Amino acid sequence: MKQVLTIVVKLQPSPEQVAKLEATLQAFADACNYVNTHTDPKLTNKIAIQSLTYQTIKSEFNLVANMAVRACARVAANRKVAKQKGKPVKGFVPSSIDCDKDLFRFREQDSTVSLATIHGRERIKLKVGNYQRGKLKGRNPTSAQLCKHRDGQFYLHIQIKDDAPDPKDTSKVLGIDLGRRDIAVTSEGEKWDGTGIGAITDKFSRVRASLQKKAPKGTRTTRRRCREILKRLSGREKRYQQWFNHNISKSVVKRAVELSASIAIEDLTGIRDRTNQQPRNKTERRRSNSWAFYQLRMFIEYKALGAGIRVTPIPPAYTSQMCHNCLHIHPVKGKSYRSGKTFRCGHCGWHGDADFNGANNIALVGLSINQPGGTGLSCKLNRTPRYVQLNLFDDFRATENPELCDSRSG
Repeated sequence: MKQVLTIVVKLQPSPEQVAKLEATLQAFADACNYVNTHTDPKLTNKIAIQSLTYQTIKSEFNLVANMAVRACARVAANRKVAKQKGKPVKGFVPSSIDCDKDLFRFREQDSTVSLATIHGRERIKLKVGNYQRGKLKGRNPTSAQLCKHRDGQFYLHIQIKDDAPDPKDTSKVLGIDLGRRDIAVTSEGEKWDGTGIGAITDKFSRVRASLQKKAPKGTRTTRRRCREILKRLSGREKRYQQWFNHNISKSVVKRAVELSASIAIEDLTGIRDRTNQQPRNKTERRRSNSWAFYQLRMFIEYKALGAGIRVTPIPPAYTSQMCHNCLHIHPVKGKSYRSGKTFRCGHCGWHGDADFNGANNIALVGLSINQPGGTGLSCKLNRTPRYVQLNLFDDFRATENPELCDSRSG
């Protein structure tokens, strides 16, 4: 299996090179818009699109051959995604361009990159940190994306492809329970408190609401200042949450490597659709919809892939209601042994953190998936002696099926 790692590196172009890069991005976006408006919207095959528009966009927008090919491919890819979502392709803005091995070349010796533009090839200095330098050492990347971020700076997103190691078979599983109060809880009891994330999101929500309310009012200076602050705050909450999820995923995978264990993680696909159907206030709905549980799962999966750790998504059904110690579920329908963050089993008496209990149940289900000989997931109830079971079974057969009374159960 191939693993693709994207390394984001900042470019340091001269003013003349900035103008050439901006002109190239604009030409590429115009070519994409031309292809999108002058071909059948239902056409999603990049080869078919290229055969219809290649020569036109190459000459009309002064693109080199590979840029024209990449423009057709981008339109085809965007149409496929839009078709899955049931929406049309709106349009393309001059913010990025796809580069193959002929459009860009990385040179490690002086940390520069050669980029093709509509005005010729330019060699541009890269601002490389220790992390990027280590990942790019001895590599010859063949694909990248030139992007202009919202801060107005140019960045190169370089893709590095590696052969991921095969996942190792193991009899140990590290279960991960996801939540909002505790972002993640492992079956070993390690947890990451979500109080800080909640406070950050509430703070940014209040600040945005206040600035958006003031932006259309007041003096010209007030309106300008509000817009500037909103622009500066844009993405800060997202970056903080992304940083936090990276830390959690790194710790989880590191612990799995130390234990030589696979990872079983709660699969919360569709939880937003289910919870949004319930009556809730505006604040609670915002908090739930800003919960980045899927991002955390993706971070864990790609880090585990590089470490040779198997990740198994587990359906969350009954994982919070079952006792991990005796595998017992409350016998009364609609009731549960869980109350908020506390779980107290009415069968074996175990009590403790509800998320820790759920993480252990997830680990048990994850262990049973690839283990031969049955799952072993059955309630540890007091069992009736075997001779009583046989007599009861014979009485049942005599009552319900008299014709089967002659045979005995083994």
